[in-house]
Amino acid sequence: MLSINMADVVAVLRSLIPYLVAAGVLLLLAIIITIAVNKKTVQSVGARKMIHAQSWIVALIGIVAAFSMMLTGPMSTLLNNATITKYQLSQSTVAKANTLAKDVQTEAVTMLKNDDANLPLANKKVNVFGWGSTNPVYGGTGSGSMSEQYKTTSLLDGLKESGFQANPSLTKLYTDYRKDRPVVGMFAQDWTLPEVPAAQYSDSLMQSAKDYSNEAVVVITRVGGEGADLPENMRAKGITYHDNSKDYPDFQDGEHFLQLSQTEKDMLNLVTKNFNKVTLVYNGANTFQLDFVNSYPQIRSVLWCPPAGQTGFTSLGGVLAGSVNPSGKTSDTFIKNLKKSVSYNNFGYFAYKNADEFAQSVTGFTGKTTNVTPTFVNYSEGIYVGYKFYETAAKEGLINYADTVLYPFGYGLSYTSFEQKMGDITHGNGKVSFDVTVTNTGKSAGKDVVEVYYDPPYTDGGIEKAATNLVTFEKTKELKPGESQSLSVAFKDSDMASYDQKGAKAWVLEKGDYGVSIQSDSHTVLDSKTVTVADTITYNTKDNTHNGDKIPATNEFDNAQGDVDYLSRAGHFANYATATAAPTNFNMSDKAKAEFTNNGNYKVADHNKSSDTMPTTGAKNGIKLADMHGKSYDDPQWSKLLDQLTFKDMDTLIAMGGYGTQAVKSIGKVQLTDADGPASLNNNFTGVGSIGFPASTAFACTWNRDLAKQFGEMIGQMAHDMHVAGWYAPAQNIHRNAFSGRTFEYFSEDPLLSGVMASSQIAGAKEKGVYSFMKHFAMNDQETNRTEMLLTWSNEQAIRETYLKPFEMSVKEGGASAVMSSFNYIGPVYSGANPALLKNVLRNEWGFRGFVLTDYFAGYGYQNGDQEIRNGNDSMLATTDITNHVKDKSATSLLAMRQASKNILYTTVNGWQYANGEPKVAMPVWRTALYVLWGITALLVLGFEYLAISRFLKRRKTAESAETGVPAETSASAEV
Repeated sequence: MLSINMADVVAVLRSLIPYLVAAGVLLLLAIIITIAVNKKTVQSVGARKMIHAQSWIVALIGIVAAFSMMLTGPMSTLLNNATITKYQLSQSTVAKANTLAKDVQTEAVTMLKNDDANLPLANKKVNVFGWGSTNPVYGGTGSGSMSEQYKTTSLLDGLKESGFQANPSLTKLYTDYRKDRPVVGMFAQDWTLPEVPAAQYSDSLMQSAKDYSNEAVVVITRVGGEGADLPENMRAKGITYHDNSKDYPDFQDGEHFLQLSQTEKDMLNLVTKNFNKVTLVYNGANTFQLDFVNSYPQIRSVLWCPPAGQTGFTSLGGVLAGSVNPSGKTSDTFIKNLKKSVSYNNFGYFAYKNADEFAQSVTGFTGKTTNVTPTFVNYSEGIYVGYKFYETAAKEGLINYADTVLYPFGYGLSYTSFEQKMGDITHGNGKVSFDVTVTNTGKSAGKDVVEVYYDPPYTDGGIEKAATNLVTFEKTKELKPGESQSLSVAFKDSDMASYDQKGAKAWVLEKGDYGVSIQSDSHTVLDSKTVTVADTITYNTKDNTHNGDKIPATNEFDNAQGDVDYLSRAGHFANYATATAAPTNFNMSDKAKAEFTNNGNYKVADHNKSSDTMPTTGAKNGIKLADMHGKSYDDPQWSKLLDQLTFKDMDTLIAMGGYGTQAVKSIGKVQLTDADGPASLNNNFTGVGSIGFPASTAFACTWNRDLAKQFGEMIGQMAHDMHVAGWYAPAQNIHRNAFSGRTFEYFSEDPLLSGVMASSQIAGAKEKGVYSFMKHFAMNDQETNRTEMLLTWSNEQAIRETYLKPFEMSVKEGGASAVMSSFNYIGPVYSGANPALLKNVLRNEWGFRGFVLTDYFAGYGYQNGDQEIRNGNDSMLATTDITNHVKDKSATSLLAMRQASKNILYTTVNGWQYANGEPKVAMPVWRTALYVLWGITALLVLGFEYLAISRFLKRRKTAESAETGVPAETSASAEV
């Protein structure tokens, strides 16, 4: 989600034109009248002056009226948001948030290698190499930015807090070379890495470094952000992105951003030549290509430190010092060659060549207007995302695992050792359960993770199934040496079901033997047992739905499959080469064209129903929104409340949903504020922000659902301090490809791990009465072309098992009551106007009750309010008047508006600010000023009129006196 941009400014200015024209016309009329009067078109001097004065009075009234309409019309939302009281976090909240943020990063730092027990570092004096040590990654750009209101602990600060002394000469070398991090994100991309060339490390500097300490820590960083994916090909003469022609000579043609640059290689060669004990710290959210690590025997240790937030680098210092025992596990698979990833060829920029008829003129974030035509991306790997591909491909003999994977999913080392023992399995009543006893067999206290996977029975050519699937996990408490903890793990039979998109068109649990195992990572089995399912179960009846669905799930996205060749396990992945190759067909099919809709071909009248009955509006039933707090969604009182809404009330609620929901005076609905930020709360209008927590990827690396829940509760507490109602997070799209710019904002390549983290955060915030907008719903797994009519092609099974699963968990387990839809299309249908997604699946299947908000609403040639409200999207994340307003006033339209309004009101009234009745809200400063202006104008008008009339009467009497020869005073007395 984005903040206001140049397109907004242009839209605001355009919306003001009618009001400015009206004021100008009135002013011009006053001038014309004045000129005419001065030319004696009126013979009487007194009459001329009176007309002259009154013309200016009329102009003044008109100008003030036009100005007032301008403020109460298109400018009102912006002014309301701009003048919101700047509520700050309390000091106690800041202290608690900082502590929790450190706790999260403490369990997020993941140790990938530690040969010869190189860590903890023995020497507190350390040489820290790498420009990134002075410019580390705290979060991401765009909505993931950190607030400048709070102290930020840098990487070197974190080391200092743990007693380390970093070589100041090296620090000075990096800060003198370049102090700022390149801008990466929505407005510009600079993929240069200002690493100091090896030639600038003088012999004397290296000698002094060796004299300073025998310890060397090398820091490599990579940052990503909203609006741009990381380059997959850093060509020496311009990368392959269609809108970027910069040269990156530090990379060879064909190299990518997630591998070492030449300067980094030179620096690493220099360090390993001079130091025999080297620790590599990778600081970034996107999995880095660490294929070089084992080529340097001097690199004894490797740590992954995901973006640490504003205080998290303290934990990195603790891990290096040994005061913190690392317990993080990888949230993604680290492979040796990212160009060999299963999705590498089907990620990024692909444009249709035959879709010019759908071209739209679009004003982008910089204010530049361009013609945009549809683009596409093929999710041709199907369900085989991340470790599910690598583990299955190894089992089928397609790959040599050791040659492909460096660090598996769920992998992480510790300063101690653990033993896990699996108890007997109990299987009955649709549930699998057993105990796992974890014992610390080492010499230091630490935490371990119990990872439970299943391997389902697979029939060649049957339902696609991965050989390894995470089904549940638990994290231990901190165990002292020799201490044990017994953990009870359980999951439902239905958690092992697969979606059969071809045969049953439903969730199916096939009969057969299911291997259930506890593992130290996705590849290493510690113990396993067999669960036998006697009969195939198909979840396709009302009395037997899948995982609590309200109605049986069935195919909803056949139109999203397209003509893509999807990867299949059949024949030991016989179609691997063709399924994972880059696209060769750049023509949109006639079938897709027939269903594709944007603002150029959508005709609202074509979707009206003559049978629809006009609902009641503007009734005087005397019901206030506060009366509905705690009432069920189906309470009959809702109908009476909704009857009170006018067309304008509903349109305002729907069209102007940017960063909050609008006030509706007739029902006591106050304006409420929603805040942005995946790892914090950022009010884009007041500028107030909260503490920035570690990135979502860091949360996933903790494998600790309790920390995720505590974070949600802290978001709730911070929201109370800041008077925030809703949180634009958590984002739970999938790490489908390592190059996604928004990886930091998402959790993992695994849908279950993502779903547990997201639903726990949502549940924690909900306990505080804060509603979380789970986003981006759905399949917004890359930034490239996300606003350029991006048709995302995938099959039903992959959509349901991989991309929708975290959202499903957030609704069913987290209690989500707000959703942010995504920018992209699913197949040929925009996700923000997709009834299969927003009505059939979200509401009808999962039982969601609440409202759906678009991602940032800038039109983009395909967003429009009329279409969206009819298809399940209730509110537009807009702050200006573009295509967000509902124009059609048919019965069909008003019924859709009524439903959308109910969804918005249901969510907001059940937030914390309505818990004790209707909130008391101070009048906005700008509105008070407007009332004062009206008062002053009224006084001026009355004063001008009084003066004009009194002077006219006086002059008339003087003239009459001159004609009769009677003094004016006498004449006046005679008249009395």
